[in-house]
Amino acid sequence: MELSARKRKLSSVQIIASYYALTMITAAILLWLPIMHNPGVEVSFIDAFFTAVSAVSVTGLTVVDTAGTFNLAGKTVLIVLFQIGGVGIMVLGTFMWIILGRAIGLEQRRWIMVDQNQSTLAGLVALMLSVLRIALIIEAVGAILLSVYFIYRGYYTNWPDALYHAIFASVSAFTNAGFDITGESLQPFANDYVIVIINIFLIILGGIGFPVLIEISEFLATVHLQKKFRFSLFTKVTTATYFGLLIVGIIGFWLLERNHYLVDKSWHQALVYSLFNSVTSRSAGLSTMDMAMTTEPTQIFISMLMFIGASPSSVGGGIRTTTFIVVLLAIKAYMRGRQEIRIFRRELHPDDVQKALMVFIFAIIIVILSIFVIFAHEPFPLTAIIYDVSSAFGTCGSSVGITSELSVLSKSILMLLMFIGRIGIIPFLLLLKKDERKSGYHYLKERIIVG
Repeated sequence: MELSARKRKLSSVQIIASYYALTMITAAILLWLPIMHNPGVEVSFIDAFFTAVSAVSVTGLTVVDTAGTFNLAGKTVLIVLFQIGGVGIMVLGTFMWIILGRAIGLEQRRWIMVDQNQSTLAGLVALMLSVLRIALIIEAVGAILLSVYFIYRGYYTNWPDALYHAIFASVSAFTNAGFDITGESLQPFANDYVIVIINIFLIILGGIGFPVLIEISEFLATVHLQKKFRFSLFTKVTTATYFGLLIVGIIGFWLLERNHYLVDKSWHQALVYSLFNSVTSRSAGLSTMDMAMTTEPTQIFISMLMFIGASPSSVGGGIRTTTFIVVLLAIKAYMRGRQEIRIFRRELHPDDVQKALMVFIFAIIIVILSIFVIFAHEPFPLTAIIYDVSSAFGTCGSSVGITSELSVLSKSILMLLMFIGRIGIIPFLLLLKKDERKSGYHYLKERIIVG
């Protein structure tokens, strides 16, 4: 047998994961170079690598001060990394293939399908172009609004500074990257509701999922035609779950902090703080307050929201909103003695239910193991470690201030969690999949006691 025939061909999942890993390594080397730093600043390779992984996975956890560490070149590299991680490496790859006039074959379409979490090869190229177009339009609108407002309010005195800071902020918010170049995230603008609300809209648009945004744009395009438009089950479930959790987050944060951080705040301040923290805890990581000042119950509550994360095929991580609701519906169906899981007058496919349960269980296992290992090696409170681990897995980026003080082992664990959060649990599990031959026989089935 020829050597080439015996070589194991890399699967589409392994190729995509390799692309992301290579991008992170290349980004780490770039961010490690002195030409990317402010004068007199030195960055260790592990910190540059951590920053690169956080940027490509659009997490936002940082071990260095972004504003004080990186110069204009370094910050520009970060913007590019946000874009790669946010829209997906294959979206930009598809665009480049088209620009260069290269044909997009079946193998490349499989890569796109894996990267964008799609289940069919049909219409993938058009989907990629729609994703890129929508992302660029939203980011451009956000940058224009912020730059004009920065000048109007006098935050910046010249257009180049205002525009650059607006572009960085808009891309960071829409991709849910969570990085900032103010040194204090959005805390200096906590009481400027215009900036806060613009960021809220950008975060939601990035976290709700590109398929939802595409369907909404198609719906708006048919409104004047007075045609009946039917949204897909995915869009209905995703939107209902996303905004349902958003409301739960607002109420939960207010209840837990009304006698603590919010005790001296006016009703509108309390509402905006609760709204922003509910939105940002899903995947964005930007903050209008020091999260270390919140109570431990609040930090655990936000950790649960970060664990759930954003919607599938979005810029966010976590187990995803659809996984969460499918698990709840499966429990409800079992309690009522039904095998079918129904929602919006549709029944879910058993394979999707099985995937959701597998994702949920595996996520619980790796998060608990990560918390245990880090807690065994670090002197920090358990609540703070739970918070940072959940933030890394959910690619959120929010922190209570312990990330930069962690050991190399703990940083490595967080980097692995960010990587898993970016590519998704299903693709990560498929990385380890081996080709199996179908067995020609079955063993006798026997029941065991569970529960």
